[in-house]
Formats: sequence, structure tokens, C-alpha cells
Amino acid sequence: MFSIMTILRELRTDRVFQKKLAGLTIPITLQSLMLALVAAADALMLGRLGQAPMAAVSLATQIQFVQNMILFGVVSGTGILGAQYWGKRDIPVLGRILGSSVREAFLVSVIFFIFCRWCPERLMKLFASDPELIAIGADYLRVAAWSYLLTGVSQSYLAMMRVSGQATRAAWISSGAVVLNIVLNTVFIFGFLLVPALGVRGAALATVLARVIELFWCIGSSYQKDFIRIKTRDLVRFDWPLIADFWRYAAPVMASCLLWGIGFTAYTALMGHMGQDAAAANAVAAVVRDLLCCLCNGIGGAAAVLIGNELGAGKLELSRRYGQRSLVLSFIIGFGCTVLILAGIPLLTAVVKLTPQAQEYLKGMLVILSIYMIGRCVCTVVINGIFSAGGDTYFDMYSLTVCMWGIALPCAFLGAFYFHWPVLVVYGCTCLDEVGKVPWVVWHFFKYKWVKNLTR
Repeated sequence: MFSIMTILRELRTDRVFQKKLAGLTIPITLQSLMLALVAAADALMLGRLGQAPMAAVSLATQIQFVQNMILFGVVSGTGILGAQYWGKRDIPVLGRILGSSVREAFLVSVIFFIFCRWCPERLMKLFASDPELIAIGADYLRVAAWSYLLTGVSQSYLAMMRVSGQATRAAWISSGAVVLNIVLNTVFIFGFLLVPALGVRGAALATVLARVIELFWCIGSSYQKDFIRIKTRDLVRFDWPLIADFWRYAAPVMASCLLWGIGFTAYTALMGHMGQDAAAANAVAAVVRDLLCCLCNGIGGAAAVLIGNELGAGKLELSRRYGQRSLVLSFIIGFGCTVLILAGIPLLTAVVKLTPQAQEYLKGMLVILSIYMIGRCVCTVVINGIFSAGGDTYFDMYSLTVCMWGIALPCAFLGAFYFHWPVLVVYGCTCLDEVGKVPWVVWHFFKYKWVKNLTR
């Protein structure tokens, strides 16, 4: 029986659950926060150079956003199976899972590297029509492409660390890379001592160097005691039953990530085509959104690991209770984000340097974003956390097809290019999908299809 009062009481009194959840949530949230801070630092520092560099880089990094969505799908197999096999304590299988993840993720990274390195102008034309934005963004992508080559391998290692009791180390690695990225941003964008000011190219170079350090740190950590490492045979060995399991759960997540990533990128491209003021305001709103999503990402990631461990250990009823608590917690976080955004509007609009028109757009976008965050928190925790823990990965694909591609995207594009609605109305259309999915997500949760042990 589901009772909100009972769940709230359990959240307050169950010390074991609190300790486990905090032990996973804090490092995963920190990791997510530090990654979001890179985008925030880029926006603030490049914003000092002018509105055009900030908007151009925000649009250019949508390429990496799409790559990250695909990589998230690949490493989701590591998270889903890894959490359950860790609950079962089957270490040899974990090494083979990591090897498969690294192999597939590197192939994805190579493809993005090739396109960003040698076809950046064509890619930028997908997101902007302004020649200045296209030229600046292409200059950024030529350098940043080298970082895209390394990202997949690092993400595979970090995913395995999170599900195998090393979430804190994963957070330290990601956080260290981010701090280094921000420091190098300052050096290369503005120039320091003997280093010349490189502007947008400096931001890209800082990202590349930070990713190199992150990858070496991941590989070095894997050779320490109690860490899962890759043996040479894990990279070249094709364990077909395990690969079949890997892709049975990873393929729907990858499809969902592509649907969500391409759709979300289309939203950004749409705002880019509505002018520099709309693109700049959207870039700032996106930074706010990403920063606030860190906690729900942390809770979702923690729920995926915690519930997955218990499912793999065969504790199905305990997993069900943990899922119920995570659901209630997602609503609490969502409403908290609403209050935080509304309270922070005066401060944010005073700090960011934008044109008067872009400032007005930003204020309206933040009000809309405050409502959107309720749906975003619930969907992130429940779909990416609870459902994924039990291999219930098809629901996300179906819900995105209906809510994003069937409703939100058509409304936004028709409003922008056919009906010529105001910028804020079009922006509101881009936020329909997450809010609209909430009743469907909750209904599917209580079917409990996600309560499954996936290990062989």
C-alpha cells in the first residue's frame, strides 16, 4: 500500500536508507554540478567578450550535447547491468561489461570527432543562420573536437565507478577535471603571463586539456585495489550473451537519448534562429536549468544504483519501497527548484550582461522554467533512476515520441515559423513535454514493471 505520509515518515526515520542515498547522491550531484559549472563558466567568461561569442559557443556545444546523449545510452548498459551484478558481487562479469562499454563508446566518439574537426561550418548551420555565430562556433568546434574523441572512454570508466562502490572517486575525478577546465578557461580566454588571449579558441583548448587529464586519472584509478579494471581480453573478447543483455537495456536508452537529445537540440536551434537576443537569453536560462538539474540528476543516479543493487541481490520488496521514497523525493526537489528560480530572478538579471530585449526574454524564460523544473525533476528521478534500475527502459522512448515529438516540437516549430508567436510563447512550447509527462510517468510507476532482477 502506498501512503505519502508513511513514505515521508520513512524518509525521516530510516537511517540506513538515508546513509546509502546520501553516500551516492552527494558525489553524483557534485559530479553533475561540476559539469554544469563548466557551461556556466564558459557563458560568464565568454559573456565578458560579448553577446555573440557566448551565444555562438552555447550553440556549438549542442554538438557535444548530442554526443553525450548517445554516450549516455551506451554507458547506461554499464549502469543498469553493473549495478545489479555489483549487488550480486560478480566481479569478472563487471570487467567484461566495462570492456564492452569502452569499445562502443570510443567508436561513437570517433564519429563525432571527424565531423566536428572537418565539417564544423555545416554543423553550425543546423543551429544558427547568423554568419557571425556560425564563424565563431566553427572556430570553437575545430579545437574542441579533440576533447570529443576522449569523452566516451572516460564516461565508461566513471559509470562503472559509480555503480561499484567508487562513486566518491568518480566525483573527485569529474570535479578535478572541471576545476582545471575553469582555471584554464581563465588563462586561455583572457591571457595570463606569457599565454596570449585566445578568446573562443581558448575555451575549447581548456576543455581538451581537462579531458586528457580526466582520462588518464580514470585509467590510473582503475589499477588501484577494489576498482574494476579492463583486461586486454575484455576489449577484444565478444561475450555474446552478455553483449545481448547489454544492448537489450542500452539500446532503448540510446534511442530515448537520441529522441531527447535531438529534440532538445532542435529547441536550441529554434531559439538560435529567432535572433541573437533570444539565443543569448536561452543560453543563460539553459545554464540555470542545468545547474538546478544537478540535484535531481544526483537523486536519479543514486536511486538507479541503490535500487539496482537491491534488485540484483534479490531483495524485490525492499527495492519497491526504495522506489516509492525516491518518487516522493522527486516532487519535493521539483517544488524546491520552483521557489529557488523565482527568488533568484532579480539577482541573475542584474549580474548577466545582456541587451534590454534579451533581459526581458530572460525574465520570462525563468518564470516558465520554474514550472518546467517540477516535471523535469520527477521525470529524471523516476525514468532515469527507478525505471532504469530494473531494466524498464522502453517507457522513456514511448513517452518522448508522444510528448516531445508529437506535441512539444510541432507546437514550437509551428509557433516560430508559421504562426510567428512571440519568443516567450515559443519557449513555453519547448517546455511542454516534461510537465505533460508527469501523470503518465506516475501511472507507469505504479505498474511496478521495473521491479526485476536482471542478472543471469
